[in-house]
Amino acid sequence: MKRQSIYPHILSYMICLFFLTPANAAISKEAPADSKTITIKGSTTILPIAQIMAEEFMDKNKDISISVQGGGSGVGIASLIDKTADIADSSRKISPKELEQAKGSGVTPYENIIAMDGIAVVVHPSNIKNHFNTHQLRAVYTGKVSNWLEIGGENRKIVVISRDTSSGTYEAFANLALSGQKVRPDALITASNQTVNTTVAQTPGAIGYLGLGYVSKKVKAVRINNIECTKDTIRSGKYPLSRPLYMYTDGIPEGTVRRFIDYILSGQGQELVETEGFVGIRIQVYKNPDRDDK
Repeated sequence: MKRQSIYPHILSYMICLFFLTPANAAISKEAPADSKTITIKGSTTILPIAQIMAEEFMDKNKDISISVQGGGSGVGIASLIDKTADIADSSRKISPKELEQAKGSGVTPYENIIAMDGIAVVVHPSNIKNHFNTHQLRAVYTGKVSNWLEIGGENRKIVVISRDTSSGTYEAFANLALSGQKVRPDALITASNQTVNTTVAQTPGAIGYLGLGYVSKKVKAVRINNIECTKDTIRSGKYPLSRPLYMYTDGIPEGTVRRFIDYILSGQGQELVETEGFVGIRIQVYKNPDRDDK
């Protein structure tokens, strides 16, 4: 089946999200006294983006303090729900269960897409295997294939590296590559993209997956359905494992939080996104008729 670009869907979504005034007004909050501190928690994939943005923003705004922590997408969203974070970094969409929990806590998660990413599938550089189709990839990760010889590689045991279930990268990979099936029980579970990179680099029979921005020269990224994981193929939606990256806030961002997210979505902010190895959003997405900065 031909894969459609996800960018028209993002554009349509953004038009609906930001230009339907009644819907936006319904979730907007009374503006509290503007805080000079921002707490960000969540996705390790988004961590380098959040860190560099925080550094640059604080450099331009000396009176503002921003704390950035990882822990995984699930941790970030849970922190937003229990009101210990102003921004939840997430490399996957918030779940219906989390939305119900948020509602019970009086929190209205608001979706801010700040960049695009591709989940790169990587192997040890010595591996002769250069490409997978999605059927082969699913077979490896669900346990139907256990030796590289079975899928055109050398006679060597496959060592499957995966992420923990609190990871947004894990959930996105399970959805996009595994059609929701569970990862094989003997997979080595890791806590971060960097650990995946290091483990695959040190293990000749290994296969792993990680955000494009974390791919190093110590591993080899393979093609999926004969398509390389590059910024261009992610931007076009051709790469099968492409995904948006989110910063969730409690309602439409206000005050200092709004200024910070606007900075990320500015031209300078999106250049920093690209510098970190991710894919900047090429459309103007954050203009809102409810705002006074039109």
